[in-house]
Parts: sequence; C-alpha cells; structure tokens
Amino acid sequence: MNYILFALFGVLILMMIRKSRKTKAAAQEKQSKLAPGVDIMTNFGLFGHVKDVDQANNKIKLEISPGVIVEVHSQTVAKIVEPEDTALPEESIPDDVSSLTGGLGNRDASQETVEETVARLNKENNKDN
Repeated sequence: MNYILFALFGVLILMMIRKSRKTKAAAQEKQSKLAPGVDIMTNFGLFGHVKDVDQANNKIKLEISPGVIVEVHSQTVAKIVEPEDTALPEESIPDDVSSLTGGLGNRDASQETVEETVARLNKENNKDN
C-alpha cells in the first residue's frame, strides 16, 4: 500500500515539474516575440502597438491610439495579436454592382403612391403598439 502512495506522490511531482517547464517555455517564447512593431493585448484588455521595449526595467511603451502612448509592465502582456489575412479571393470580388443591389431593380411595376405608403406605415405602426 505504501508503494502505491509513493508512486502517486512521484507522479504528482513529475506532473507539477512538467507544467512548470511548459509555463516557463511559453513565457520565454512570448518575450522573444515581443519587439517594437508588434500588436499585443494586455491582461486587462488593452490592445496596442509596441513602440519600445525596456528589458532592464521590464517596461513596454504601448501606443493604444495614434499619439497616445502608455507605459505598462512587460508581465501584463496576455497575448501577441497575429495580423489577420483579410485578402479576398479573386472569385469573390464582383465585376459589377448587380450583386450588391440585392434585387432592388426587380421591383413590381405597381408602385405605391405617397398616401398609400403613409397609410401602410401607419397601419404597421399600430400593429406594434
């Protein structure tokens, strides 16, 4: 019985050491990617563009909007935001605007008069109340 207890205790210690190593490796990878020109998100939800990294004092100058620069601690970096590829495939770009109008050109020949439109809208409005 004691052997099983010692074995479980050993497995628990190994799992804790493994998790610690993974966490440390992830932190080192994040620090290596952190450089001026990178977009990041902080732990408190602040998105910005890195302007300067001070390794000695563990500070980052972060531009949160044009001309507004804040200074945050380097450990507050939650993740590095990867740039999105927003390029559209060639076949999805229409050659004309017919796909953008959504069938507006296919209206009935029987157009409403102004009075009929006002009456219809008033009737619809009364249904909502």
